[in-house]
Amino acid sequence: MTNPSWTPSHRRLTDSLRAAVAPACACVLALGGLAVWTAAGNAGSPPRIDVTGARLFLPAPGVPRTAAFFRITNTGGVRDRLVEVTSSAVTGEVSLSRHRMTGRGSAYPQAAESLPVPAGGSLDMSPFTSDVTVPATARWRAGDLVPFTLRFEHSGRVETNAVVVRPGEG
Repeated sequence: MTNPSWTPSHRRLTDSLRAAVAPACACVLALGGLAVWTAAGNAGSPPRIDVTGARLFLPAPGVPRTAAFFRITNTGGVRDRLVEVTSSAVTGEVSLSRHRMTGRGSAYPQAAESLPVPAGGSLDMSPFTSDVTVPATARWRAGDLVPFTLRFEHSGRVETNAVVVRPGEG
């Protein structure tokens, strides 16, 4: 026969353990989620974006498109992505391009949905890495300033002016 005084204590212990399981599971899930979030690069200070060195290649006569280049610095603790570039000074679609090197040492552009800007680092666009492909306008002259709006996944919009330069300059 079982001891009647032992059963209520055992029941209280079982009930207490059952009540503690739900909060303990919630804590484990929350810590796991935070670990994944941190490992994915989403922890730390927010991205802080600065755009400098903006230049736009003077288009050659009869060539329908040209390229713009920006130096984008992120001094924040979280990576960001350049997702769109627009300009009120052009008609037509402005697009992001990533350059791939061929076996012969030349680069060819490929359309890109976005371009990463690492935390504590920079995205330095060049004819060998990435650029913004822009419909050409015949009225541009070397030294002109062309307005651009860069939109980032986390940082929002940044406005800047690109100086028109001859390819190989600046």
